[in-house]
Amino acid sequence: MIGSLRGRIASKSPPRLTVEVGGVGYEMEAPMSTFFHLPSIGQDVHLLTHLVVREDAHLLYAFATEDERRLFRGLLKVSGIGPKIALALLSGISVDAFVLCVKNQDVDALVRVPGIGRKTAERLLIEMRDRLAVTPPGQTASATAVPASPEAEAYGALVALGYRPAEATRLLKGVGPGTHSTEELIRRALQSAARD
Repeated sequence: MIGSLRGRIASKSPPRLTVEVGGVGYEMEAPMSTFFHLPSIGQDVHLLTHLVVREDAHLLYAFATEDERRLFRGLLKVSGIGPKIALALLSGISVDAFVLCVKNQDVDALVRVPGIGRKTAERLLIEMRDRLAVTPPGQTASATAVPASPEAEAYGALVALGYRPAEATRLLKGVGPGTHSTEELIRRALQSAARD
């Protein structure tokens, strides 16, 4: 099992990227939340990975955080959920937002993620409730999740508003450098969209 890679980014074109490690280029796919944290091509990067072995291919998936990888692995255990849907889900919603959806049994929030239908969302909510150790609404226990970065939260909000993942990424990259709150990122991205 390949657990992580540290090397130089040779190419990136969401959702694919190549990291060169010791003269070997590892092709991987990553959720958009991970792409937000990637440095420029030619820069060094450290990524957590998950290897999926199929009859016809060995597929490597990359993640910026352990929470993302843990959720990805949990999603793969749900019947009918493969890597492609798990990656789409992680690209369309932050880890803590997903935990909140499961806690509140919020089907509508999940079906707004591209590629997730109502039946899939319902199955996810049922099967992930036990895996995330989340209790139904109204009970005292609460889910614990590391808060997502402002960029990831803003991305999830823009996708929930109906922007395509690539468009949401473009709008957020256009916000410019600096430390911004989630609300400020969303406000600036929407202002940029209004100007376009």
